[in-house]
Amino acid sequence: LRDFRRRKGATPVIIITARDAVEDRIEGLDSGADDYIVKPFDFDELAARMRSAIRRSHGRAEPETEILGVRINPATREVRRDGQAVTLSGKEYAIVDALILRPGAILSRAQLEERMCGWGEEIESNAVEVHIHSIRRKLGTAFIQNVRGVGYFIPKPAASA
Repeated sequence: LRDFRRRKGATPVIIITARDAVEDRIEGLDSGADDYIVKPFDFDELAARMRSAIRRSHGRAEPETEILGVRINPATREVRRDGQAVTLSGKEYAIVDALILRPGAILSRAQLEERMCGWGEEIESNAVEVHIHSIRRKLGTAFIQNVRGVGYFIPKPAASA
């Protein structure tokens, strides 16, 4: 990890380990890790730490993201459209959260199903489409785009001049 950082490696690094001694955590962080999490851990906590590391690597520590008039705050799970609060179900929120983390990146139906469901949870074959339809009703039809046969994405915001 030290060599990686010396070579200007900027990829966020989270150390996941069973070593829980204070000295081990200090060594991991001092060697260049962005965060350190000890097993066993909660997957929601890991996801939050990953989002935080990604935000920091992009030069923004604030949790909120805004795209196409939709503002999402992962820390509070609050969603607003043009300043008005919008209520999303847990599964709808999971889809929006997955897509808004990587604007412009296409996520397949299978990838979105993984984000929507718990480990081993069964879902209907059209669940993603049903939730996308509901999200579009609440956040606008242009918010989530589809590439037929490939997946879904949230468009990248237009670059400021």
